Amino acid sequence: MGQHGQHRSLVRAAALLAVLLGAASPAAACRLALLLALDVSSSVDADEDRLQRGGLVAALTSQQVRAAFFAVDAPVALAVYEWSGRYNQEVVLEWTLIDSPAALLSAAETIAASERSHNEFPTAMGYALGYGAEMLRRAPNCLYQTIDMAGDGQNNEGFGPRLAYKEFAFQDVTVNGLVVNAAEFTSETQLIDFYRNEVLKGPGAFMEVAQGFEDYERAMRRKLERELTPPVIGALPDPRQAG
Repeated sequence: MGQHGQHRSLVRAAALLAVLLGAASPAAACRLALLLALDVSSSVDADEDRLQRGGLVAALTSQQVRAAFFAVDAPVALAVYEWSGRYNQEVVLEWTLIDSPAALLSAAETIAASERSHNEFPTAMGYALGYGAEMLRRAPNCLYQTIDMAGDGQNNEGFGPRLAYKEFAFQDVTVNGLVVNAAEFTSETQLIDFYRNEVLKGPGAFMEVAQGFEDYERAMRRKLERELTPPVIGALPDPRQAG
């Protein structure tokens, strides 16, 4: 990480400290814009999609994740979209400020009631990331922005994540991953390497691995808990994890 990157991190840490100490007004205190991207490409069958969607709802409403959402007074903005082929992305949950347990429950109910938009298209992750960058442009003004890419396969249509990061507005955006080790034609090692080398971006970026869609809830819960828990003030990001 260069000097400018360290300076931005220190400025954001100072801003977050002000929020945690109550120096910022509630209207300006959004600490994180969190955008979750669900893979609905053809490698994900109907049963797996139900496990994915239900797992996300269960994770969001778990005791651990609820506690992380409301660990401090500063709220989190949450949105969810589906992605598959080049032109196949759909919003599942529009930007919602999670400022109360009722708001979190309402968001979870919206996701639970959603229906899969596509089921026969390939894995166009670069286009999916570009769509996510555009969604972040209309997100509430928050101190941090994170996209979570969940998927069970590598990019196989159009440009990949690296080009997306060059062509779209990803400055100061962290991209984490949820690797679903489910597709028979992709080994876990290959998929993890792809996420590590191509998908993860930004200081502190990380991935969780689900051993099949049956394990999706556990992996999503762990990832959300880690993302939503307020960072330790004064801890600098590990430059080895920067995208």
